[in-house]
Amino acid sequence: MALTACGPVAAGPDTTLPGPATTTAPSTSSTTTAPPPTTTTLPPGVTPAPDWLGTRPLPLDDNGDPVALPTPPELSDRRFVTPDHLPPPPDDTFYSTTSPVPDQVLARATWEEGCPTSVEELAYLTLSFRGFDGLAHTGELIVAASVAEDIVSVFEALFEAGFPIEEMRITPPEFLDAEPTGDGNDTESFVCRPATGGTNWSQHALGLAIDINPFHNPYLRGDVLIPELAGDYLDRQRGLPGMITEGDVVTDAFDAIGWGWGGRWNTLKDWQHFSQSGT
Repeated sequence: MALTACGPVAAGPDTTLPGPATTTAPSTSSTTTAPPPTTTTLPPGVTPAPDWLGTRPLPLDDNGDPVALPTPPELSDRRFVTPDHLPPPPDDTFYSTTSPVPDQVLARATWEEGCPTSVEELAYLTLSFRGFDGLAHTGELIVAASVAEDIVSVFEALFEAGFPIEEMRITPPEFLDAEPTGDGNDTESFVCRPATGGTNWSQHALGLAIDINPFHNPYLRGDVLIPELAGDYLDRQRGLPGMITEGDVVTDAFDAIGWGWGGRWNTLKDWQHFSQSGT
């Protein structure tokens, strides 16, 4: 299994937006018919992702664990253009859909028999998010159905504040056994796996945790760093776009729904991680 903090995923093939959702947030729509927005002017510092991203496996130590390496210059102030894997919003308004998990989405997720939550207890969300490129994009999450409405409210707050997210995609099953590259940055929720460094189920396996921009907000326990190339982001005073800090829109939005933040933990730091239980 690839060593992960909370499951950043490398870029993968395009996916297809499932049919209309059965429920929507009050201020949203599930219809996305406009063509993708076009622009030739990117915000300062924003570039396409390097071609090698997600393709260079890390060296392993004697225990078979990936070795943390210095942050490549291209990733030190990471602001990449977001490819549209789902149809983007038709305008600059926040949109979301909430539905049972469609079969075609479940087929590319990590759920299987033996996971600690049933498919019926999960919900599939599509959500507008703001990319580092300044454009509105559509992301997707699988979460516990019981928290779906709260999660929509969180991402609406992030969208309205312009907080940038690189990508938001379903973690595929092949990621769990992939060779780690140390450069993933997927914002995600449900992943059927144990907690990092443990044997008990992760809160992600219940759909009750979310990781946001893992590369900008890494996991650190002793000398274990995940993603392993994110060392430049251990300096939490840099204040770069995509980083989460105490009292910002991200922590405030999750505080509003009663979720805890791994950036407040004492024995380790998991700056990307929010969960209903606080663990």
